[in-house]
Amino acid sequence: MAQVMTLFNLNLLFIFSFFLLFSSIEARGIKYCDKKGDYPVKVQEVEISPDPVVSGNPATFNISASTVQALSGGKVVIDVSYFGVHVHKETHDLCEETSCPISSGNFVLSHTQTLPAITPPGSYTLKMTMTDKNKQKLTCITFNFKIGIGSLVSDH
Repeated sequence: MAQVMTLFNLNLLFIFSFFLLFSSIEARGIKYCDKKGDYPVKVQEVEISPDPVVSGNPATFNISASTVQALSGGKVVIDVSYFGVHVHKETHDLCEETSCPISSGNFVLSHTQTLPAITPPGSYTLKMTMTDKNKQKLTCITFNFKIGIGSLVSDH
């Protein structure tokens, strides 16, 4: 009986490890808010570290993008939803998230934030809207991310 329980526990550990490994390397589905919008800033990739995010620990969001025009400033607005319910909104100066001025070509927006330890685990949707100094929309994307249970994924 003890051998059966040990085998069961090892199988359970293997399945859990497999799930964590593949959930952390799954492709991040970036969607533009307006499919017909021809935004001057195109987003290529979103990297989140750690992935899944751990409540109470810092998480870094790196958004790789390119622009066809030079940018000297603007705003980045972040809206977060949990199972479709809006839970958080914040606005940042574009030049605090990347070096300004931004020349035409590739650049990276980087933001690190520590979520409160009471943040519930689960799937979240983040909507990022970027505007220039004249409040003209430069881009708008959405993507999903996960927040894991701290005690199970905190040793990264």
